[in-house]
Amino acid sequence: MAAEKPTLENIISLADFEAQAESCMSAMAFAYVAGGAADELTMRANCEDWKRILLAPRILVDVSEISLRTEVLGQQLEMPIMLAPAAFHRLCCPDGEMATVAGANQAGGGLILSSFSTVAVEEVTASAKHPVWFQLYFQKDKPLTQEMVRRAEAAGCKALCITVDTPVLGARHRESRTQFALPADFKLPNLKLGPVSHRPVRSAVYSELLNPALSWKDIEWLCSMAKVPVLLKGVMNPQDALLAVKTGVSGIIVSNHGARNLDTLPSTAEALPRVAEKVNGKLAILVDGGIRRGTDVLKALALGAKAVLIGRPYLYALAFAGAAGVARMLELLSTELIMAMALTGRTAIDQIDRSVLWDTASHV
Repeated sequence: MAAEKPTLENIISLADFEAQAESCMSAMAFAYVAGGAADELTMRANCEDWKRILLAPRILVDVSEISLRTEVLGQQLEMPIMLAPAAFHRLCCPDGEMATVAGANQAGGGLILSSFSTVAVEEVTASAKHPVWFQLYFQKDKPLTQEMVRRAEAAGCKALCITVDTPVLGARHRESRTQFALPADFKLPNLKLGPVSHRPVRSAVYSELLNPALSWKDIEWLCSMAKVPVLLKGVMNPQDALLAVKTGVSGIIVSNHGARNLDTLPSTAEALPRVAEKVNGKLAILVDGGIRRGTDVLKALALGAKAVLIGRPYLYALAFAGAAGVARMLELLSTELIMAMALTGRTAIDQIDRSVLWDTASHV
């Protein structure tokens, strides 16, 4: 007798969504979302390294009122958690990005919309009740890139996140084994393209949708013409973070692209404190990669991030229950964050610093 599918109320952790999502998706779609690069060592490290960081409890602090509200780049967020940019939401749910933004609305989360969204940016922002940022793959065609920026700004996007870690794709074996291809009826309206794949043809390295010639000069040009804050997504090396400070961007996102590009990179939990030390408060820092618990969010904030981005978990939730699944995912994570703050004696986001972490180097 087949096991009964759980209800949303029976989903009590982000891991539960992943466990249920595979049966709700095609094999190709699940491989696309779940897969990492090569042997997926970094993908596993992204999750495991947050778990290794210990928290320091505090007692007898009045935690009867706790607020998750925070400010990033002058924008008010209901919680320090945003939905990371991810392509092709219709692979997970027929309503695609419209279901995602509906779930974000319900739970109070911000959203970063992918260049490779299957819904136009104008439709998403028209429905959004919380900040929407636009993730940009800087195209080889510079006028097209400028047009995308102007469209996103006109639609009401509050920031631009430029993906800078993907001149080429990594060795994504799960995608290859399932022969990933976009369905013929999929369109990428933010690029004004038809069903064009991000993947190069067999044995090739370069993709027609990615720009391997992208350089710091291009970032300077974009910053000079953008009317909203610009962030670089995919900064792992502290030396690159220093260069970003000099370039005119407003923020950086510590990210290894969900471990989907280069395997054997450090985890983002490993990279974040090194980047934060170099930046020294001169830029806003966000982080993604392997964050699955409210305790992970707390640790990321303690290590210098202003907010975190969540990727795969909300796509699994989207596949499982559409907009309601996305809302439930954000609800679970924010509730766990409130619990973790209470048990470490913090009542507001700006109270979170390194003293939240257990000092393993010293003891009385």
